[in-house]
Amino acid sequence: MPDIIQLLPDSIANQIAAGEVIQRPASVIKELLENAVDAGATQIKLIIKDAGKTSIQVIDDGKGMSETDARMAFERHATSKIKSANDLFCIKTMGFRGEALASIAAIAHVELTTRQAHEDTATKIQMEGSMLTKQEKVQAMPGTNITVKNLFYNVPARRKFLKSDPVELKHIMDEFHRVSLANTDIFFTLHHNGNEVYHLPKSNLKQRILGVMGKQMNEKLIPINQETEAAAFSGFIGKPDTAKKTQGEQFIFVNKRFIKSNYLNHAIRAAYEDLLPKDMYTPYFLFLEIDPATIDINVHPTKTEIKFEDERLIYNYLRVSLKHSLGQYSLGPMLDFNTDQNFFSNFKGAANIQQDQAINTGEKFKQQPNSPSYRPDKTSVKNWEDIYFGMENTVLKGDDHHENQVKTLENEAYALSGDEDKDLKNFVSVEPYQLHKTYIIYQVKTGMMIIDQQAAHERILYEQYLEILKNGEYLTQKELFPRTVELDPSKSDVLKSILDKVKRLGFDIEEFGHHSFIVHGTPSGLDVNISLDEIIDKLISQYIGNLEFELGIEDNLARSMAISAGIKRGYSMEKQEMKAVIDLLFGCQLPQKSPSGKKCYIIIEHDELGKRFNQ
Repeated sequence: MPDIIQLLPDSIANQIAAGEVIQRPASVIKELLENAVDAGATQIKLIIKDAGKTSIQVIDDGKGMSETDARMAFERHATSKIKSANDLFCIKTMGFRGEALASIAAIAHVELTTRQAHEDTATKIQMEGSMLTKQEKVQAMPGTNITVKNLFYNVPARRKFLKSDPVELKHIMDEFHRVSLANTDIFFTLHHNGNEVYHLPKSNLKQRILGVMGKQMNEKLIPINQETEAAAFSGFIGKPDTAKKTQGEQFIFVNKRFIKSNYLNHAIRAAYEDLLPKDMYTPYFLFLEIDPATIDINVHPTKTEIKFEDERLIYNYLRVSLKHSLGQYSLGPMLDFNTDQNFFSNFKGAANIQQDQAINTGEKFKQQPNSPSYRPDKTSVKNWEDIYFGMENTVLKGDDHHENQVKTLENEAYALSGDEDKDLKNFVSVEPYQLHKTYIIYQVKTGMMIIDQQAAHERILYEQYLEILKNGEYLTQKELFPRTVELDPSKSDVLKSILDKVKRLGFDIEEFGHHSFIVHGTPSGLDVNISLDEIIDKLISQYIGNLEFELGIEDNLARSMAISAGIKRGYSMEKQEMKAVIDLLFGCQLPQKSPSGKKCYIIIEHDELGKRFNQ
């Protein structure tokens, strides 16, 4: 039998290796930006076309490379960052494996121009599918200019899996945010399809955060600064009242390297204790400086996961640091500062923290007692009615489609729910009851119905908004004085692209400056207790998050608006409000599920209740 095992050609081996390192255009940008940072650049310019699918260019003023090094940089496992295995435990550079350029060159057309300051000429190299196609001397400024075109041109299966331009651009923005936030001493610019998206001069961390995330972040941040001989935490965390449903704007850096860590995220939430509901998140921008010998960064292809020598110690250190800062701003629970100060002063000996200390990952937001005597004021009831019934005055194009669409509760429940829920058509005449300001309890013939008020309201609003986007326009309530809203550059670009659709939802809004918008009116019935900035920010954040699902624009926007404007758990409801939810929910085309796929209700039948009581 002939031998069948053989060495793969370098071109194929590089394509296989590229699959680990390069998944999408954002992966290329991450590697090229980090190379520019490692080269000591003070200015980095990123230019992309068609969300990086057509072209990616990074220009820096770093130290550049010699002619020999420029060619060697495209070889596998060729690096200037380490020389021995021991160097892995004292790494302070972003890259060290020598895989990035070889992987990129294996699946794209690459052109590199580089020059060292003491050289008179630059070296220009062109690569295609791991093959050198051209090398020559040219005139150029000191530094490096690298262009990557036609990504995955020779791996059509991989190119087919790329998402739409907005989705890929979102991933690019994520990588750009991480590198630019970690390196405030570098001047960054980003251009997409000829438009300048970011212009970030050298600055301090606070200014860089505002430049990346928008000026609206200015009043939301609390500074963090704790230092010992072993480690130091610095940066900013968000005030509890800035919490949102989405987990964006959360960054942890270890020695300026962005990392992902559920363990440290839990430490951050633990520091807030009862200040945050379970499903709400604050922004944070945290930097840990620690001895490289106490961490291992060579555990993941993208280097976003690391191992700590003493993870429990870092957990407690982070939690206490944040509690101190929250306490100083009178935002956290009462702290025993004498006890906490002992923690910092004895940091080196803190490894003696009891190892059996449990971490309660199931900590819940403590609701306030539901007072039976509480009633919303007339204004809140009016707002509620506006949300549900304001569409009676909506201008719809066409016939009586909308009127015919809303069927009676009994008929719709019977038609949609099938044999399992046929008894829903015979509701018992009993008043609904609210449980824990979260669920609506209602008696039906077959047993007991429990409705999730948030999921149900989102389903109702979703179908109403979708109908509006397809067939009409929502009523606008004019503002007494126009208001301005500022978004971070990436969100403002998304809003600009869907502005016409947003107007159909009832927003009278137009561009006003580089990343600002002026609002003359809002959808009728919108909750007046939520700030306009928060509503629009939530709307766009939710819309961006939904891009991964490749929904249609109208479907995505209807979902995003419903989730942003819907009532939340913890809202105390009047009887008439609960009845409105029940009636309108079962007038929906699909009452069983919320737009995000959560159950809107369940039914516990008599037989099941009887079993619970051993009947």
